[in-house]
Amino acid sequence: MAYNPRDRFWQKAKKEGLRARSAYKLEEIQDRFHILRPGARVLDLGAAPGGWCQIAAREAGPKGFVLGLDLEPIAPLPPPAQTWVADAFAPELLDRLRSEGRAPYDAVLSDLAPKTSGVRGSDEARSLELAGRALDLSLRVLKPSGFFVVKVFMGGDFEGFLKQCRQAFRQVRVVRPQASVARGSKEVYLVCHEPRAPQETTQVS
Repeated sequence: MAYNPRDRFWQKAKKEGLRARSAYKLEEIQDRFHILRPGARVLDLGAAPGGWCQIAAREAGPKGFVLGLDLEPIAPLPPPAQTWVADAFAPELLDRLRSEGRAPYDAVLSDLAPKTSGVRGSDEARSLELAGRALDLSLRVLKPSGFFVVKVFMGGDFEGFLKQCRQAFRQVRVVRPQASVARGSKEVYLVCHEPRAPQETTQVS
């Protein structure tokens, strides 16, 4: 969907120096659930152009750390944010996060979205594939008290993915931020808290 300069979130982002209107989606989630705290370590997947990193860095503060990953280069951000050009599907990413990326994290954020083809079924399937990868990665790098926030488009096997998240986390909430509603988007965000221990996930139906 093309950006509309008359959109109030677009105007607000420009005025406040935020790189994307989507920053307000994370801001609303933060206001409601307090997922980011001073000193937090945060991993942001699909971070370009950096709007979510800006919000996360503000909340984590100077003693925190925010790592933004994207296939596209992200213009430099001030500390405590860093960015990498990296593929979330790369098999070597997990080791790199542990050796260079300061894992484990207090929060993993995923605003990953596929390049839309216009074929609804294909786009929904690709969106869920990205969300599934983010879920898998989050379970490997989150602290036991950590949060996972992931974008998913309604439709397709959304209910199946929601069930996966509920099996993997003690708490899962479905959120539709105002900045999504304002554009008529079908996207929602799952706010997941406290990953279950591996033995627990086999007991949850």
